Amino acid sequence: MKLEIITRHPAEEKYSTPLLFVHGAWHGAWCWDAYFLDFFAAQGFTVQAVSLRGHGHSDGRSTLRWTRIADYVEDVAEAAHQLPNPPIVIGHSMGGLVVQKYLENHAAPAAVLLAPLPTSGVLATTLRLARRHPLIFAMVNLKLSLYPLVATPTLARELFFSASLADAKVKEHWEQLQDESFLGFLDMLAFSLPRPKKVTTPMLVLGAEKDTVFHPEEVRATARAYNTEAEIFEDMAHDMMLEPAWQLVAERIIDWLKQREPARS
Repeated sequence: MKLEIITRHPAEEKYSTPLLFVHGAWHGAWCWDAYFLDFFAAQGFTVQAVSLRGHGHSDGRSTLRWTRIADYVEDVAEAAHQLPNPPIVIGHSMGGLVVQKYLENHAAPAAVLLAPLPTSGVLATTLRLARRHPLIFAMVNLKLSLYPLVATPTLARELFFSASLADAKVKEHWEQLQDESFLGFLDMLAFSLPRPKKVTTPMLVLGAEKDTVFHPEEVRATARAYNTEAEIFEDMAHDMMLEPAWQLVAERIIDWLKQREPARS
């Protein structure tokens, strides 16, 4: 399985621990490449973003519908294995679930979850979407495809972006969205939920006030499951790495990482 991996090396490496970014559903490594990769490389980190199988330019698009969350975990393990040291793993949304599952059986110095899929799964999110868009949700189940939920820029904005993000930017990001695994959705619903008691990795959990996918109270519950407290960013929607105030999120992550590993003098 050939995976698309985007890597940025710092002009001056200040930290020996690399960062590995894991995207969410419908996305690919491109969502980190917009702002985060260059920003974190400029801070002195070696950074890498992987497109999970069936996403971006990775292999596996033809079998995406039947891909499991466990397959995505294997992809993260493969990407991590290519780095010189075990990376700090940073996951967004579904990628937050993949990171949680990865940490159950793999060591990592630390982890960051952005708007993560809750430890309780996506039942509440699914019910909210079904109530808002019953016809679209019926189409999802008829076609065994999650793409109808993001089939227009308007739907993409509703799920991922705040009103403050320019229409042109929404369209730019929407054009890169794609289908997601239907079997993976079932895993997120019930079959492959996190087991927080198996995870001892230090964790930073961040959420967004205006997130319509995973509400702040769900993010807080996820943080509590890992014996920490979530931090919620005001006036921000689900795609925290692409929102107008993305740099506030990146700077908070940097501050937390620096507390764990001081820069080389």
